[in-house]
Amino acid sequence: MKTSGNLYQTGEVVTISKTEEPVTISKYQYIKHMKKFSYIVMEYPNTFYFEEELQKA
Repeated sequence: MKTSGNLYQTGEVVTISKTEEPVTISKYQYIKHMKKFSYIVMEYPNTFYFEEELQKA
């Protein structure tokens, strides 16, 4: 189910823009005070990424 505004869904394979490494979205949340979504990927569970750091695979 798509939440209004987010680009990527849980389970979706995306690419980290900087390294071009494919990763899988494990969860996401909206950061209200920053007005954007952050994403946690399965491969790096202790790191979060913003939409502009990821791209469709």
